[in-house]
Amino acid sequence: QVQLIESGGGLVQAGDSLRLSCAASGRAFNWYVMGWFRQAPGKEREFVAAISGSGSTTDYADSVKGRFTISRDNAENTAYLQMNCLKSEDTAVYYCAAKSAATSWITFSQPSEYNYWGQGTQVTVSS
Repeated sequence: QVQLIESGGGLVQAGDSLRLSCAASGRAFNWYVMGWFRQAPGKEREFVAAISGSGSTTDYADSVKGRFTISRDNAENTAYLQMNCLKSEDTAVYYCAAKSAATSWITFSQPSEYNYWGQGTQVTVSS
């Protein structure tokens, strides 16, 4: 069982930066793919970024490439999402998710592939 707790959300202006954190409980954190998703009001949950267990592979949605960076610290059981050059369309509740994987370099981009979810953290970007 893995419990995930996100933090770092808030209200910022367009062009600002935020760093989200996702602290995970449980063992063998390095065998879990970590993903970030977001859901805006009236929209479906969408993929933002994912990172493999070893950290060697990352994947991003086209809408955030070049602006967001996903990373992880396996010694601290924590994943991060650094968000730069924020836009009003980035406003959403951001969720981190975890999925155990048999290989250390794989990532997943579909919400249905993830087993564990955090409670979400609100990010609001004013224009």
